[in-house]
Amino acid sequence: MQPNERSITDNYDRTDLEETILTAYENAGKDPATLTRDDTAALDEFHIQGRDATRALADLVDLQADDRVLDVGSGVGGPARTLAAEFDCDVTGVDLVEEYCRAATMLTERVGLEDRVTFQHGTALDLPFEDETFDVVWLQHVAVNVEDKARLFEELRRVLRPGGRLAIHEICAGAGGSPQFPVPWATDPSISFLVAPDELTRLLSDAGFDERAWTDTTAESLDWFRGQLERAASRPADASPPVGLNLLMGPETPTKMQNVVHNLEEERIEVVQGVLTAPESD
Repeated sequence: MQPNERSITDNYDRTDLEETILTAYENAGKDPATLTRDDTAALDEFHIQGRDATRALADLVDLQADDRVLDVGSGVGGPARTLAAEFDCDVTGVDLVEEYCRAATMLTERVGLEDRVTFQHGTALDLPFEDETFDVVWLQHVAVNVEDKARLFEELRRVLRPGGRLAIHEICAGAGGSPQFPVPWATDPSISFLVAPDELTRLLSDAGFDERAWTDTTAESLDWFRGQLERAASRPADASPPVGLNLLMGPETPTKMQNVVHNLEEERIEVVQGVLTAPESD
């Protein structure tokens, strides 16, 4: 493993995640054998604005049917399944956390998308794929945990075909100072490597990418997080735990969510979506 990768894995890893997820569905009155993508939506899109953000980014990158997509940092597979089911793409997911890969495969099989979506264990800094393999590389809330972003972006460019597109949805450093911890991507600053948006675009340019679209989604992100907290506060005290991101973030979920709201309100973090293109062949 690269430096910090063990700490990153420890931050996200959940023991017996597959069993935890299936038990949570049973407790919520859902038959785990007949799950749908609507059933999994609150759990499987582990990023700001959930499935809406995935759809917006897919539109921004002009995703086409039969595009071959690599989802780097694919988590438990929600975005990959959305791209396959709604945009008719073939998607490969790769993630540093083996437990996530197993859970992603299990959920994909249960919603019947295993013919379009596969997952494997691997690191974003040394992707297990040949050069120029993919039409689109997909990156949502991954660079936050990568210190060597220059190497990350060089590796993403390597596996993209000439003229291929990089779709990126990332959390950036804001002007308001260091973020409060814990947050969903880190319990402390040791594995949080935020850079300002202009530094992010510089690193992407240095790696050879050309910017095609860039959108600041900070305001929408804050509204979404506030809505999540309001819904959590309105749940009856005796209600069963929800089948949602709490299964991935653990017992500190409320604190992590509240800290993200504070960080957004105090301009300690910003959120961006963008599309960049790899250079065409000479």
